[in-house]
Amino acid sequence: MSRRRTLGTKKKIALLVSAAAVAGGGAFVMAGTSNAAQSPQTAAESTVCQGLATALGNNQRFIEGQRATPDAQSAARIANREEVIAQIKVQQKASGCVVGESAQGSQAATGQPSQAASASAPASQAPPAGNAASGQQVCNGSTVTLSGEAGAPAASSNQFPAGTKLKVTNLDNNKSTTVEVTSVSGSCALLNNAAFEQVREPGKFLIRRALIEKVG
Repeated sequence: MSRRRTLGTKKKIALLVSAAAVAGGGAFVMAGTSNAAQSPQTAAESTVCQGLATALGNNQRFIEGQRATPDAQSAARIANREEVIAQIKVQQKASGCVVGESAQGSQAATGQPSQAASASAPASQAPPAGNAASGQQVCNGSTVTLSGEAGAPAASSNQFPAGTKLKVTNLDNNKSTTVEVTSVSGSCALLNNAAFEQVREPGKFLIRRALIEKVG
């Protein structure tokens, strides 16, 4: 009887150790999954992060341009864009992206031309964007993101003067907005927050397939 009790006790101990090992392993897997979910995503891993990185890069490039060739309004413009960059970083953190990641130039950020660009005439045959006629497609191949600026719907550009009207269509949901260029930026066409909200897809900060037309 004593021997049977000893064997029974050993079996119980073995089962308890095995159960503890399984529980411990499960806890380890869950902890690993939780940590992975909390890891910030890069622009290459998330469309949301890509759009925010592009917006940050465009604003940084604009600041660099203003510092390289300053004018009477450069200090005010730079201060405004620094505030915008700070807000974009807040959005990056809230969206689970790498804070401060920058992708300068909307075309460089995606690495691929938009389908709107592939269907258009070669860039060498197209007139400069600023000289385009009313109703003509411009900024061929550009994706569209937000400048981060507040205010009524508007756009900023490095190719069109203030007062120019642009129609931006998101070909992924067929939503359009017509806005006036009100400020200078580091890209052909950037939408401010209000304008971007009118054409964006939920949860996205980048329009990959954009049709941009000069309409006035």
